Amino acid sequence: MSPAATAAATSFAAAAAAAAPTAPSRGCVSLPFRGGSRAPRRAVASMAVSTPRSAAAASFLERRESERALHFVKYQGLGNDFIMVDNRDSSEPKVTPEEASKLCDRNFGIGADGVIFVMPGSNGADYTMRIFNSDGSEPEMCGNGVRCFARFIAELENLQGTHSFTIHTGAGLIIPEIQSDGQVKVDMGEPILSGPDIPTKLLATKNKAVVQAELEVEGLTWHVTCVSMGNPHCVTFGAKDLKVDDLKLSEIGPKFEHHEMFPARTNTEFVQVLSRSHLKMRVWERGAGATLACGTGACAVVVAAVLEGRAERKCVVDLPGGPLEIEWREDDNHVYMTGPAEAVFYGSVVH
Repeated sequence: MSPAATAAATSFAAAAAAAAPTAPSRGCVSLPFRGGSRAPRRAVASMAVSTPRSAAAASFLERRESERALHFVKYQGLGNDFIMVDNRDSSEPKVTPEEASKLCDRNFGIGADGVIFVMPGSNGADYTMRIFNSDGSEPEMCGNGVRCFARFIAELENLQGTHSFTIHTGAGLIIPEIQSDGQVKVDMGEPILSGPDIPTKLLATKNKAVVQAELEVEGLTWHVTCVSMGNPHCVTFGAKDLKVDDLKLSEIGPKFEHHEMFPARTNTEFVQVLSRSHLKMRVWERGAGATLACGTGACAVVVAAVLEGRAERKCVVDLPGGPLEIEWREDDNHVYMTGPAEAVFYGSVVH
């Protein structure tokens, strides 16, 4: 580890210790102050997964410094939230998929859409990113997660100003760039349009791509366009007068995710066209359910909209958590995503 990284890690531990309450209520989470003119105050969450044997159990600091203590930072990108773990000292995740699922539980754990691990680089990349969804499954990549990943790296390495680095993911090489205003712009690579590579069993309808194909879902016919951004997406613009806010997402989403036409399951985006440069979407994510945002989904939506002739190559995509800027460039065929990511709180948990 570099001197800067060591210093950052030491600073991180010191900040957690300084903010720790002397007698916290077990399982309580302290959040940064966000109102008025005061500056946000970073606080510490402490949560013991195992039940103490008595009221005289180990103190907060003893638990925090125990060998089983997992230090984390909670990050969110447009409300899509993640437990970020510094895993640079090992190529194996510090928690199992089952443990990750428990940590993501919003009633009995920390609460998140997934756990993301910052790991040593491989295949020539600066870092490796792995993620476990809230159901314990492991996706290839996550668009909002990679922005949070970039901001977390900047904090760990004490980086200031504009920086870019390479990240090895299950979807290939991803290159995020932290911009001067704090936004993160990510080169998401080329979209995959070949049906078998997405994968989907739906037959190609346009130049080997699955565009406006018919998909039967419990007696209703939906027209869908399938895109992979390293992970599979099924995009539908529904009926002409579709209002995405009216959808019963918890009912329809799982039927798409587990449809037999998607052998690896699928993320599903329901889209409303506001103009040729402004789209609105809701998403049912594979392994996480309804979320406030999906970066790869927003990218897939713009690609699908262009393929269907509904939009230009550069769009603002409104998600429940806020907007993303997406551009599918014609010159290099890459999709670029720009949006925010920020730390919510710091903590440690005994797992």
